[in-house]
Amino acid sequence: MEPRQVKTAADALKIVEERGLTHVKVGVHDIDGVLRGKYIHLDKLKSVLEGGMGFCDVVLGWDVNDQIYDNVAYTGWHTAYPDANVRILPDTCREIATEPGNLLFLCEFVDKAEEICPRGTLRRVLDRAKAMGFEVKVGFEYEFFVFAETAFSIREKGYRNLKPISPGFFGYSVLRNSVLSDFYKDLLAMCEAMDMGIEGLHTETGAGVLEAALRVSDGLDAADKAVLFKLFTKVLAQKRDWLATFMAKWSKDWPGCGGHMHMSLWKDGKPVFYDENAQHRMSATMRQFVGGQQALMPELLGMVAPTINSYRRLIPGFWAPTVSAWGVENRTCALRVIPGSAKSTRVEYRVAAADANPYLALAAAVGSGLWGIENGIDPGEPIKGNSYEKKHPAKSQLPRTLMEAAGRLKASKPARDLFGDAFIEHYSATREWEEREFRKAITDWELDRYMEII
Repeated sequence: MEPRQVKTAADALKIVEERGLTHVKVGVHDIDGVLRGKYIHLDKLKSVLEGGMGFCDVVLGWDVNDQIYDNVAYTGWHTAYPDANVRILPDTCREIATEPGNLLFLCEFVDKAEEICPRGTLRRVLDRAKAMGFEVKVGFEYEFFVFAETAFSIREKGYRNLKPISPGFFGYSVLRNSVLSDFYKDLLAMCEAMDMGIEGLHTETGAGVLEAALRVSDGLDAADKAVLFKLFTKVLAQKRDWLATFMAKWSKDWPGCGGHMHMSLWKDGKPVFYDENAQHRMSATMRQFVGGQQALMPELLGMVAPTINSYRRLIPGFWAPTVSAWGVENRTCALRVIPGSAKSTRVEYRVAAADANPYLALAAAVGSGLWGIENGIDPGEPIKGNSYEKKHPAKSQLPRTLMEAAGRLKASKPARDLFGDAFIEHYSATREWEEREFRKAITDWELDRYMEII
């Protein structure tokens, strides 16, 4: 049996026994999209498949640096950090390409924790789409930098003077991908083996930066592939004594890293965004979907730009949007409508950064679009030309800081309707925490500017 043929608990046990494995790897994603997991014995796997298992709920109560939130209700010292229940998902079984023969299973929080589980949050949005008769097709697209550094050397250097795997501005470079073909070959092969296949892979404009477009898949499966792509790209790089980063913007001198999503809705096996007789071949359904995305983007930005660093990327002239606006084949807009055939007509959600949790970014993008359909929201006329140079209404302005974005999200009635009060309260509190942690830091800029002269 092949890993991607596994669909049931019985299948999961069968493949583990066929391979003679004593242990498998299981993991569940936290609020920031970090996979938290462990190896478990075959005997433990049998019991987990039957009745789930406990997983310390601190993984929903701490940040990316394992620092405990002091402002969330779900868990904390006041609850004494009990176990939360998780279920194993047999149909997520994959062979770990960097550990030949071994298997990985993703898990999902259940019971009370399911209300704030990132994967569960996306699943509820997709269930809403299903109730409306829609299926969601998505392709994630990531930009990321790769350095000839290790996890130790970047710290020893204080994250300064890092050496990229290649120098200069070499976008779409055949020279670079030929010289570094061994890494490209390994990355492509790994992604095929783990069913997160790459449709296109090329250098972007910048030193050591690549762009990978993952093949289109159904909504939840697409998000699983996205989170695993980010993780195992880092694993592959670190096994070569390199380091890959999906930070939104690691240097003021280079463009930021996007985590764009290309999406469309289907009904009864047919695409519903295409109307050959309509302007730009956009159906009424597509217009309303884009209208909802445009209208709610300022309120939901904290879910697609989730870190302090995310807002360093959202500046004019660096291929990232600064307002909620849409255009047809317009890369200066947050929403790029791409007219094509019935099958290929889609919207590219360009505001999302590579640092976003794919489950939550997709939940925001799809949820806002569904809200647009439910409420008949028309997006108005598309932006033509350079959106950065246009005057946009105040309602389309995006939050400029994570704290502002957290406040907008917390106050959003549509967000609470789409994702639930429990999720919004918990998630917005985690983003407020992140900004408070940042405010404790003294930056190099401050030291350089004020230390001597002030």
